[in-house]
Amino acid sequence: MTTEKKPPVYDPYDPACLPDYDRDFIKPDELDRFERALNAPEASPLIAINDWRPIRQKVRKQRGRRKTPKRSTDETREGVVYSILKWPFLLIVFAWIIVLSFGYVLVRVYILLYEQWVTWRGKRERLRRELRAQTNYPDWLKAAQALDNHLGTEEWKKTDEYAYYDHLTINKVVSQLKQVRKEAEREIEDGRIGSSEIPAIEDLRALLEACVKNNFAGVENPRVYSETYSGTKELVQEYIDEVHACVQLVLNNKQIDQDTKYQFFKHLDTNFGRTALCLSGGATFAYYHFGVVKALLDNDVLPEIITGTSGGALVAGLVATRTDEELKLLLVPALAHRIRACHEGLATWANRWWRTGARFDTLDWARQCAWFCRGSTTFREAYERTGRILNVSCVPSDPHSPTILANYLTSPDCVIWSAVLASAAVPGILNPVVLMSKKRDGTLAPYSFGHKWKDGSLRTDIPIKALNLHFNVHFTIVSQVNPHINLFFFSSRGTVGGPVTHRKGRGWRGGFLGSAIEQYIKLDLNKWLRVLRHLELLPRPMGQDWSEIWLQKFSGTVTIWPKSIPSDFIHILSDPTPERLARMLHVGQQSAFSKIQFIQNRLKIEGAIMNGLQKSRTGGRALSPILSRRLNNRENEQADALIERLDENLPERDGPSDQDESRFLDSSDGMSQSASSSRPRTPSTRRGSVIEEMRRQAAVFFDDAGYYRNDDADDYRDEDAVVI
Repeated sequence: MTTEKKPPVYDPYDPACLPDYDRDFIKPDELDRFERALNAPEASPLIAINDWRPIRQKVRKQRGRRKTPKRSTDETREGVVYSILKWPFLLIVFAWIIVLSFGYVLVRVYILLYEQWVTWRGKRERLRRELRAQTNYPDWLKAAQALDNHLGTEEWKKTDEYAYYDHLTINKVVSQLKQVRKEAEREIEDGRIGSSEIPAIEDLRALLEACVKNNFAGVENPRVYSETYSGTKELVQEYIDEVHACVQLVLNNKQIDQDTKYQFFKHLDTNFGRTALCLSGGATFAYYHFGVVKALLDNDVLPEIITGTSGGALVAGLVATRTDEELKLLLVPALAHRIRACHEGLATWANRWWRTGARFDTLDWARQCAWFCRGSTTFREAYERTGRILNVSCVPSDPHSPTILANYLTSPDCVIWSAVLASAAVPGILNPVVLMSKKRDGTLAPYSFGHKWKDGSLRTDIPIKALNLHFNVHFTIVSQVNPHINLFFFSSRGTVGGPVTHRKGRGWRGGFLGSAIEQYIKLDLNKWLRVLRHLELLPRPMGQDWSEIWLQKFSGTVTIWPKSIPSDFIHILSDPTPERLARMLHVGQQSAFSKIQFIQNRLKIEGAIMNGLQKSRTGGRALSPILSRRLNNRENEQADALIERLDENLPERDGPSDQDESRFLDSSDGMSQSASSSRPRTPSTRRGSVIEEMRRQAAVFFDDAGYYRNDDADDYRDEDAVVI
């Protein structure tokens, strides 16, 4: 009698369950080439000192530690008053900054106690504890809805009026979209399209080109999602669903040729933009990013464009070089067994820091980092393998050269692990490193003339401008864990998925007095730092201008702030244990759950646009591999099911009266559906002025001369148009 073998039980704490756990991706020859590039002398001009001394001469090596570069003559200012007042003014400002910092800590403690004793009490506190205990998004959503019901914010969703978006415009657009979509469906079913008619699908295209834009009428304003723990206004959600259904209808319509569809979706993509996930630096605080990525991945809202800086670059490198299936197996507590960057003892660190000025060994970090980046994978190879677009911020070691955002467009052959090392090279922690590139024969060589690079957080922790330039990114999801910034994050009026519960959402965190003092102190600190920087009074420890680590922008459209604990500061330069990593995964997921509804609505339309681009493309290079796989696995009937759900489940919004309708609809649209469907349409029959105005605006934006025919000039001039 044979017994069946039971499948092995998956243990998230067992390192043997990790894919490629024992595999050493990097080759010894690649490390040797990297070491030679690090030790190569800096480039110097081939110029003799004089006619009698040769170019090649013996140079005495400097003993001891390398001296920190000082300010040059051009950087110092002269003058009696400057020399007398420089240090007294600097000391006075520093003393005032210390006083302000101490006062800020006291204010935050006051706000914390105020919220604990005044805001979170009784059943409200019990529901919040249940919310924070959830480990997956469906259960979290149920707990969030229960908390919203208790706080009475569900009624807020049902009313259209809100000061932070244009509900009148959205209401009109939703009504127009539903009306034109239904008419287009009837025309397709009845086959009533003739050569002398303007198809309803053309009017639907004009409507979509006018309203599918980034933050159209304020529907993507974070405040619209900041009044409840789950969801947003029902009108906003109806707009998102209706736009998605209309985009799918245009995509599946066979009356439009492929080239026209491609140009249409290209216009939408340009207007709507892309979404990117930005992972900040923060030493070992960056391990909270694993939980954020896990929450987005499990709910299928992980963007294709990912950028990382310093510690965030290591997480981004892991995400960009692994498929979804591999990531789900890797983002577990057992991953802590592969994090070995700080395995050396304190005596080794102290000796190395005294000799080289850096706490960690560059070659050892390269060996450890290569596993996370699948060896010497380049940015282009990572994109071809997973379809994700990885971006890493690197700062040149000299203070004058511009920063770079390494990706498969700007540096396709650059090796990812070298860029991650460069982005983590904080002065005093890791010396500047040389970027490496992969040649055609597979060997490594120095990149960018062998220049050295260092931590990207020193200038551009969140490279929003570069992402917009390279990939048309208009929507950024920032996971911010920098310890020196985390303390100063405070939203007095609530954040996405985290409303102010005081006075039913109409109050201030800590009361108005607490929020006002907090804002004043924070702005005053920022002001004095800027004054010192512009007067060139700030000292430069280790030859580095450190002002940008405070004065740059650290937030995005959606900012996720995992809540750290005091012990994180103690272990800021130590490897996590599996238990500690499990807690960081849970906290990272919890911080991302409240943002998922907002991100889902954004990616719902963006995914439909990218779907249209993919299917309507007739030639040229295909889009990302990850999008192609998602499209192949998607059922063809998904769009039809969505349209049926919209028609059956969504309530018909009370449209304006006939008198109000005449303001933005032509008289022909005021008829009943039966009358309008039975009457044959002629070229002179015009739809509502809203449609024509949107078509005209779209023509102006895209410079489409077809909308400005002389035959229609009188029609446009005679209409009483309403601009939306």
